Amino acid sequence: MADATPNSEMSNLTVETNPGEDFVDPWNVHSSSATGVDYDKLIKRFGSQKVDEALVQRIEKVTGKPAHHLLRRGIFFSQRDMTMILDLYEKQQPFFLYTGRGPSSEAMHLGHLIPFIFTKWLQETFDVPLVVQLTDDEKFLWKDLSIEETNRLAHENAKDIIALGFDVNKTFIFSDYEYIGSCKEFYMNMCRIQKLVTFNQVKGIFGFDDSTCIGKISFPAIQAAPSFSSSFPLIFNGRANVHCLIPCAIDQDPYFRMTRDVAPRLGLPKPALLHSTFFPALQGAQSKMSASDPNSSIFLTDTDKQIKNKVNKYAFSGGGATVEEHKQKGGNCDVDVSYQYLTFFLDDDERLAQIRKDYTSGELLTGFLKKELIEILTKIVGDHRQRRAQVTDDIVKQFMTPRKLNFQY
Repeated sequence: MADATPNSEMSNLTVETNPGEDFVDPWNVHSSSATGVDYDKLIKRFGSQKVDEALVQRIEKVTGKPAHHLLRRGIFFSQRDMTMILDLYEKQQPFFLYTGRGPSSEAMHLGHLIPFIFTKWLQETFDVPLVVQLTDDEKFLWKDLSIEETNRLAHENAKDIIALGFDVNKTFIFSDYEYIGSCKEFYMNMCRIQKLVTFNQVKGIFGFDDSTCIGKISFPAIQAAPSFSSSFPLIFNGRANVHCLIPCAIDQDPYFRMTRDVAPRLGLPKPALLHSTFFPALQGAQSKMSASDPNSSIFLTDTDKQIKNKVNKYAFSGGGATVEEHKQKGGNCDVDVSYQYLTFFLDDDERLAQIRKDYTSGELLTGFLKKELIEILTKIVGDHRQRRAQVTDDIVKQFMTPRKLNFQY
């Protein structure tokens, strides 16, 4: 098979960047700017469309509900075919949600929550089924972890996801190890995708080279397969034409650009996407949080004291070097990590606008800004800990058992 044609969605996808430009792939994010990745440039480079005010207003009109603050504030900033999804909804035609998690640590951090918080809102707002892929196989291939450990971590991370309050009657969470071997339709779709993508294409898309193990080379087909309803015959009664909407961070887009390229050749609908910005590390927005660096992240298992210490000690400040300088020149919200975190977790628009005004003018000092953030994060993490403690192994088993979900077409 020839490589992608010039007008295919894969033709403009490459891991190569010019010196000084942002670097974004599914495993690494780097920016030389203190304000982080230039998302307007990334939209242009990836060939997606911006989530503009007109789209937000149409979502509100179609659903009859206010847009989620993550959407209103441009945290979910990019999309592919979201207008098509809204057209389907208006015509009362079905679609489903798909998102995922790569289980590489015992506990998830705050950044991992963002796609799931938004996905839960989408599920409740549109009243649609959701599939959640736990890529334990991916983490075995990319990390120094055993198969048994990555599978165990998948079940632990499932508890964090379930603790957000997803509806067990409309949600299927699956481990790749466990589901692929039990569902021939999923594996058949994987093979169909693998046959349509060349080694040259995955090298260009993902930066693989001649020393890359064949497990990594074949993995993108595994992440692509849940985009198609035929991969879940029990949920969709064997239907292959149910459209899919994928909320995810923008670094996952290469997988789904590949998927959208092969979908028409498989006679299947292209998945639509909503992309989020990156949740910054405590040290600044040049990179995303890392589960392997405990001081770059607030984990869902952190104690109140740990949260307070991490924010006070590590959260990069956009304030002045001294109180006098701060009051004179004001703070820079565009680089201040505490303020950036508030844009994700403080849902009161008026309060957020007031904080920005006061901090920019110098009236609000960095210590008080951090104090506000600590109070909000302490409550979020504390409430999550309590809910997670109620998630038993039996509840996890319910979510992870292949079955028909409770919704109508």
